Amino acid sequence: MFDAVLFLNVPGRPLSSNLGNSLLSFIVGFAMMSAAVTAAASLAVAFAGDYLSQFVSVNPTVAALVFIVLVALLNLRGIEESMRVNVVLTVIEVSGLLLVIVLGFAAVAAGNGMPEQAMQFRTDTTVPLAVLGGAVLAYYAFLGFETSANVAEEAIDPRRTYPTALLSALAIAGVVYLLLGLALSMVVPVEELGGSTAPLLGVIEASPIAFPEWLFSLIALLAVSNGALLFSIAASRLLYGMAREDLLPPVFGSLLESRRTPPVAIAVVTAVAAALIATGDLATLAETTVLLLVLVYTGVNAAVLALRRQPVDVPHFRAPTIMPVLALVSCAIILTQQTAATIGRAGLMLAVGLVLYGVNRLVLRRSG
Repeated sequence: MFDAVLFLNVPGRPLSSNLGNSLLSFIVGFAMMSAAVTAAASLAVAFAGDYLSQFVSVNPTVAALVFIVLVALLNLRGIEESMRVNVVLTVIEVSGLLLVIVLGFAAVAAGNGMPEQAMQFRTDTTVPLAVLGGAVLAYYAFLGFETSANVAEEAIDPRRTYPTALLSALAIAGVVYLLLGLALSMVVPVEELGGSTAPLLGVIEASPIAFPEWLFSLIALLAVSNGALLFSIAASRLLYGMAREDLLPPVFGSLLESRRTPPVAIAVVTAVAAALIATGDLATLAETTVLLLVLVYTGVNAAVLALRRQPVDVPHFRAPTIMPVLALVSCAIILTQQTAATIGRAGLMLAVGLVLYGVNRLVLRRSG
């Protein structure tokens, strides 16, 4: 998605003439990077929660910090090694989700569930507001799809294959998450769902089909590790890419020649994730991730509309105009549901980025 707004930095123009456009590119890119860092931090917190406690008793904050450092080391090792691990963990992750769905509906069929709970709403809200609140949380479940744009050029004929692959993946994930949400809401009490770092274990406990809790906890830990690794890679590569595009100081664009990985970018991403782990709980970090991602979607959909006025000489995918318009409206509505604390945390991260951006531009202007 960061690439979707880089068109605003028109080649051949003086750097100063692209101030507004490069600033927009930077804000979208830095928000996307911040969302990935925050997502990695939240998954580290989830890793150190109830699933890990099935095996060892350790301070959750310490465990999360050690975990994020180990993820950084794998990231530093190389993209090829990281992607091999990702493929294996993705298969395990999908298998675990399908297992929960089967066990959840088996629990309902055996009379151990609460089917009526799936359609109940709290008395202190309305149906539209409740649905909107659920949509805000659902944004977090779809994290990761936006990073696929950064590797679309690796595909054969991406103009044809990438939109199909992306929309198909979104549809499949949507169906899986819908079934998973139904299974959870009909089996696990709402109070437990809202306060647990391992809500899926409730389905395992209620199901009439015997399945070892420790084995499912292991699957969950591997799935969480997979997500944290992907977001760590995405965040570090975005930071590296912005430095290479002269949007951030060049130190972030340094490369470890032996491994072809960006050590400074990885170190910075890990340090920020560690700070987030030490200062926020799972719910806070998830909400901050959603807010940052909504800001990214807002910028990208605005860029899509702006691209309509740019001539393109080759065949390309063109979404119906109503889609980015509806997306902007939905983003605006979701932004109104954010808390002051979440806005403050996200705003602080973006403010730090803007300072770095300003310092970099000042240096470039003096050297140019």
